[in-house]
Amino acid sequence: MPEDCDFTIYNIPFGVYRALDGIPRCCTAIGRYVVDLSVLADNSYFNDIAGLANDIFKKDSLNDFIGLGKECTGAVRDRVIELLTADNSELQSRDDVCSRALIPMPSATMLMPIDVGDYTDFYSSKEHASNIGSLLRDPNNPLLPNWRHLPVAYHGRASSIVVSGAPVVRPVGQFKKAAADPTPVFAPTERLDYELELAFVIGKNSRLGERIPVDEAEPYIFGYLLFNDWSARDIQSWEYAPLGPFLSKNFMSSVSPWIVTTEALAPFKVPGPAPDVQLLPYLQSDSSQNYDIELQVLLAIDGGAPQLLSTTNFRHMYWNALQQLAHHTVTGCNVKIGDLMASGTISGPGENAQGCLMELTQNGKVPLKLNDGESRVFLEDGDTVIMKAAAHNNGVRVGFGDVVGRIVAHK
Repeated sequence: MPEDCDFTIYNIPFGVYRALDGIPRCCTAIGRYVVDLSVLADNSYFNDIAGLANDIFKKDSLNDFIGLGKECTGAVRDRVIELLTADNSELQSRDDVCSRALIPMPSATMLMPIDVGDYTDFYSSKEHASNIGSLLRDPNNPLLPNWRHLPVAYHGRASSIVVSGAPVVRPVGQFKKAAADPTPVFAPTERLDYELELAFVIGKNSRLGERIPVDEAEPYIFGYLLFNDWSARDIQSWEYAPLGPFLSKNFMSSVSPWIVTTEALAPFKVPGPAPDVQLLPYLQSDSSQNYDIELQVLLAIDGGAPQLLSTTNFRHMYWNALQQLAHHTVTGCNVKIGDLMASGTISGPGENAQGCLMELTQNGKVPLKLNDGESRVFLEDGDTVIMKAAAHNNGVRVGFGDVVGRIVAHK
């Protein structure tokens, strides 16, 4: 297996693909293969797992499977690891099963892994919030007064979340071409941007009126996927006062087709940054709740070779997922299986560790120099953004698969 393979035996993520017969089925991945879980179930490989019906994998989303609970989903993952281990012949000696269960990735069409009911986008990277605050407000005091005290967020649009590979149609909207202009124009956005994020998938329902304490939040998180929250910065700057993002964010967000479980990520837990202020008790969390996950953004122009724009790490996030979920539900807001909670743009300290073009180009003031004399301030039609994420140490690698989106002209 190649050293840079995302889908090692230590991973075993979950997704949904469309089979050659056109029917969606739940799957996992190993190496360069999609593994059809319904074929394994039909051939009795999961018979010893209590509560697992054979048709659970013959679905067009993972929601029902996730709803079985971590004891069951974890048992399936453990069983798949057992079956795919190199010295186990239980499955590998069955050529008739392997030929149907293992599908080369180029032959599989990946679909949205979950049916997303609700989606919330946080703003949890101190480096990102500080960079944006410096650009738009005061470089000496970039963070708003509430930022260090609570995980800032807004509710996004679930209907426009799409799987990697879907084209990104340049949105049209209302904005000012210059701050001093007396009136706005209606036109295609001129400041289309990406946002490098991870999102966690809710794996357990809560009841309306029920709070999820920070030290009880982890069982509610099934896993994580890579997330690109496309943004129209000119539309955003005109519309955001007083209620925040709306049309500048709702036109599309792209996700990776694979959900990496919390079990796979457990070996990569690391301490996060210490809080700058004394947090209220409901947000006080064990410090070792971040993950050492390296993330990259690459840009390909008109089908050319991808060029690396930035590299950062999820370990730098100021607010972790448990704090985000505790804050989200502190009013009694309920969460449901399949809900997505995105991290917000992930930036880090140092050069070229910014998670969006707005930061990299200082809001369009400093063009980003690329190969062959090209430059960018924001995305142009024909550009393809590629995001990657992987955790790795001591020879163990767990990756997320790419999130890819190509910009096309507005309709």
